[in-house]
Amino acid sequence: MRTRLGLVGLVGIALVVTGCTGVDAGAGERPERASTSAVGASGAATADGVVLPPEGARFDYQLGGASPIPDGATVVARDSTDDPADDVYGICYVNGFQTQPGVEWPDELLVRTSDGEPLVDPGWPDEHLFDLSSEANRQAVAERQASTIDGCAASGYQAVEFDNLDSWTRSDDAFGEDDAVAFATLLVARAHAAGLATAQKNTADLGARGRDEVGYDFAVTEECDRYDECGAFTDVYGRLVFDVEYTDDLRGSVADVCARVTGLDPAPSTIVRDHDLVPADDPAHAYTAC
Repeated sequence: MRTRLGLVGLVGIALVVTGCTGVDAGAGERPERASTSAVGASGAATADGVVLPPEGARFDYQLGGASPIPDGATVVARDSTDDPADDVYGICYVNGFQTQPGVEWPDELLVRTSDGEPLVDPGWPDEHLFDLSSEANRQAVAERQASTIDGCAASGYQAVEFDNLDSWTRSDDAFGEDDAVAFATLLVARAHAAGLATAQKNTADLGARGRDEVGYDFAVTEECDRYDECGAFTDVYGRLVFDVEYTDDLRGSVADVCARVTGLDPAPSTIVRDHDLVPADDPAHAYTAC
């Protein structure tokens, strides 16, 4: 239930809603770095002093490469290796619970198989799972991730989204949900200290623990309509749920998807994108905001 393409560091993501309107973003020059004026498009500040994304905002999900911003979009998600878009609320994508392809990690921080090899994510064979079974490991991994979190803030992003929260379900019982929650709490605290809001990524079965125990501020989801999970997220985060559905795996047509999600109360901000999230100048690009 996730898509990531061309990621070499840790990444950004953002989302939105209103009217089931198809948008051709068009090609153009790469946007410049986000300015502080982007905060003007943001929502309320939390008790931690971080600024939330605006509820119900139109967004775009640009993990496959930077594009011009669709008309009306005020929230944009990008890979952390890309600069944030200018004059919008930017969410920085971070693969917080697994390694990035080609990035070396100490052996003792990775889950090992019975053969002593690093355990890979079956869906992403070039990514290894962090071993979060001990407090020492959790602290060590969080410390190494701190530079990426700080980099998101320094680049001008307002929020960070940590992917693979559900890695415990693929860990061959090396660690469990409580360990993942404890580690997520460290990441969220570090992000808040850097002035970034934080998004829970997927993992509907976490319930309210993400908000109440970890401290997540909002949610970013993939295919919550496809898997009939949107209510599980809006019950916790209200209208601060940003969902992306993929054209190759819909329940019915794009119109069917938009009718279902906009009929929910509260409704998640939803877009329908091409699965590879290619830039707007690619013929395979697709974008519809519900």
